[in-house]
Amino acid sequence: MNGSRIIGQVRVVGAGLLGASVGLGLKTLGVDVVVHDASPANLSLAIDYGAGRAARDTDNPTLIVVAVPPDVTASVVAAELAAYPDALVTDVASVKVAPLAGLRAAGADVARYIGSHPLAGRERGGAISARADLFLGRPWVIAPHDDMPAAQVGIIEDLVLDLGAAPVTMTAEQHDSSVALVSHVPQVIATLLAKQLLGSTEAALSLSGQGLRDTTRIASSDPELWVQILGANSTDIVEILRRFREDLDGLLGALDAPAVPGARRALAEVLAAGNAGVARIPGKHGQDRRFSQIVIMVDDRPGELARLLTEIGEAGVNMEDLRLEHSPGAEIGLAEISVLPEVEQRLVEELEAGGWKIAGAWK
Repeated sequence: MNGSRIIGQVRVVGAGLLGASVGLGLKTLGVDVVVHDASPANLSLAIDYGAGRAARDTDNPTLIVVAVPPDVTASVVAAELAAYPDALVTDVASVKVAPLAGLRAAGADVARYIGSHPLAGRERGGAISARADLFLGRPWVIAPHDDMPAAQVGIIEDLVLDLGAAPVTMTAEQHDSSVALVSHVPQVIATLLAKQLLGSTEAALSLSGQGLRDTTRIASSDPELWVQILGANSTDIVEILRRFREDLDGLLGALDAPAVPGARRALAEVLAAGNAGVARIPGKHGQDRRFSQIVIMVDDRPGELARLLTEIGEAGVNMEDLRLEHSPGAEIGLAEISVLPEVEQRLVEELEAGGWKIAGAWK
């Protein structure tokens, strides 16, 4: 039974993380998904994982999703537009201005093309890391342009909603400037921070906590892919990095002479501005609301974390987020959970009554 909003066959070009996840998500809804990849090995792996079937000469897709690296997105989209004249084509590349410009320069039929981009991913790529629920609750940008019928936005919205994501409409220019701030520059900063670890001693690294892990997590992303992304969106990235450099120079000036009048105030203002910036990051499912955090000590024994989560559920509390911290060799771990502020005190009391040790709780 087909429970999809999408009518007809969907062809997915590119059997990596995003392409295979699109295929898996649509397959669960009964959609006839065709998967194609330039690499026979990648294609075979994606099919084995259930992301779709191999192409046939009789295929006639109504929608084509191109999920290939940014430097070949325009050429692959152009080839798909030419090969399937009745299909609407979208791509999921992380930049939107460059593919559209490349298609126009090549004289492609951009009336059947609309760019899009799911803000979802994992540190590891490939079909082996694909998930049918990868896009669940995540923003998915749709970038219409002047040379296409407006009604085609609805078709891509159907795709986005089928995969559990939240459609967001932006121009290609708005998209690229936005992701430069929330995705591309964080990648650069995390990478530069992680690079500093190369000259560190093992003794220093043994002290690593969750703060370092959080701020460097994305630094393990694929360098080849990020060379393409950063190059394709360099103008917007450079503008933000220049502002970042100005702030960093100001911070360095204050730290070079912390006893000088005004230096500590400058530091405090930077830190307060950071607090204000974090407060603007949308919370669960894109809602702009803050949650209370409770940190619970969890013994390093099999089943303890599962027991904690069960007791939180039995207390009738919805856990909005969960982060775990465990240092090698430690006999305990820390579970930081986010809950609605109005249930924080009740949950703390119930957990403490159940024998759990609360390391901290704050709004």
